[in-house]
Amino acid sequence: MVALLILGGLLLIVTGLVWLVMLAFGTSLLWGFGSLLPPVTLAYVLCHWRTARKAVALGAMGFIPLVVGLTMMAAQQPERLQSILSLRWVGAGEKVASELDIRLNGELNGQRFVPLEAELVGGILSLREGQDFYARRELSIRLGRQPEGALRLDVLPQDAGPHPEVEISWLLPEQELPEARRIPRGYTLHLDLQPVAPNRLAGDFHLVLPPKFATTLSGHLEVFTDRLRYRDGQVDTAYDSRDTLAYVVRDYLQRRFATRDVELAQLPAFSLPARELELEVEARIDGQLQRLPLQLSKNEGRGWRVQRDSFPPLAASGAAPVAQSEASPETAAAAEAARSVDRRERFSLQRLLSNPNHYQDLAMRVFTVRGSTAEGRFAGLDRDGRVLIRRNLGGAGAASFSLAVDEIAWVELLEP
Repeated sequence: MVALLILGGLLLIVTGLVWLVMLAFGTSLLWGFGSLLPPVTLAYVLCHWRTARKAVALGAMGFIPLVVGLTMMAAQQPERLQSILSLRWVGAGEKVASELDIRLNGELNGQRFVPLEAELVGGILSLREGQDFYARRELSIRLGRQPEGALRLDVLPQDAGPHPEVEISWLLPEQELPEARRIPRGYTLHLDLQPVAPNRLAGDFHLVLPPKFATTLSGHLEVFTDRLRYRDGQVDTAYDSRDTLAYVVRDYLQRRFATRDVELAQLPAFSLPARELELEVEARIDGQLQRLPLQLSKNEGRGWRVQRDSFPPLAASGAAPVAQSEASPETAAAAEAARSVDRRERFSLQRLLSNPNHYQDLAMRVFTVRGSTAEGRFAGLDRDGRVLIRRNLGGAGAASFSLAVDEIAWVELLEP
């Protein structure tokens, strides 16, 4: 509806301008060619108002639906309006290259599937086509646990036992939420992915779903294994993600306290993109638990950094810290203890509403009564009690979606 109002208004304005130029040519060739220049067009309207007034009125009428459409877009989709006004859409058709080496052939739900984003994070292998909050088409395979090193997996339709769950989703132009289908068994899958430094897996991928899903995909696949990005062998601190900020904070704490024994807890919830963030960070430093308020800012040249950071680099007594270094025995024991408290047990919508802080920033999937799904991280409840789901879009930032409680059929928690 919004797009029709905007396009209709533009069409009326263009029609009025074309009619005005035709009237100018009807007056004289000199006025006709001169009316192709805006100042002369205005002069023609003033000098020949009786002739030009109908065309001017038609063009002026076009501003009514145009303004109404832009106002509605500003209220409903402010991010899209900002993108249009900032002209970020100019040349968007040229941005088809991916950072990853993805050479897959096939289709999803009967439509050609060309994923440009792929990651294996939290035990979920996901391939996405599209940069919006909801992908145009998306394929997810839930492996259960995040693999370490190479990933080899073969599944046949007749195999018994539990299998990774496959989910496909697609978003049609007339839909607000994507449609999703989950396939627990009856498919063919072949994965042979080998580690590629610093944080990728690459290799063969082959998937065939049952015929009714019209989905086949085969070829070479490369995926990220975390949400860090590298430039010239170093972590790109200008990339917006939770992993990037965790890396920056951990590096800061190591240099501030002159120790590599820094175990950083999960960062509090925040929204990206942003220029400045204030975080209350919890970390165990040399075995002692500390809570520190930090202010982070982003500079286009230097990326994210902690403000007033003047601490020198650590002495090169060991390997440089990386975002996902090998954990010490104490760290591993603490992580194992944390995993033992699985919040997915007895999870329900009622528990989420009664104690939202307990599930803050956890990944979950919401199923609506209309059969659609919304997947992302829980961002809390708004003043009206609506459930807020936020999804990270990588370099494109983040987007959120709110759902009323009566619109929700059930909620699935995706991580402990």
